[in-house]
Amino acid sequence: MKRGLLIALVVLIADQISKAAILGLMQLPRSIEILPVFNIVLAMNRGVSFSLFANHGEWTPHILTAVALVMVAGLLWWLRTAENRLTRIAIGFVVGGALGNVIDRVRYGAVVDFLDVHLGASHWPAFNVADSAITIGAILLMLDALFSRPQSR
Repeated sequence: MKRGLLIALVVLIADQISKAAILGLMQLPRSIEILPVFNIVLAMNRGVSFSLFANHGEWTPHILTAVALVMVAGLLWWLRTAENRLTRIAIGFVVGGALGNVIDRVRYGAVVDFLDVHLGASHWPAFNVADSAITIGAILLMLDALFSRPQSR
């Protein structure tokens, strides 16, 4: 369980430091081109992934925060009982990312997104370190489910 909690803490700290740096550097709307396919932008996402539910009223951030905290509680319970190392690592990534975005919703009423990948005028929705960690954790959980052997007792 310690490894999963340590990963969650590292993800949470990296996420919050990166967001603080971006908020200190930029104001809305601004974009800094880093590479022809990558920009740093400042976007305040009041919804969830791909800005879903962003325009559903003032209670949306509170509801999304509550849902995220319930999911984190469930993942922490799973972490307590997880026997597989990859599962513990994956849960750590997801928990750290989810808590990073919860902190944003509590502090700002929205999640700070700033990574913008694009090809010409086609942009992937902006994201952040927490979103990346959640995605990595989910992929690791899928790989673990697909390729790990059941442990015999």
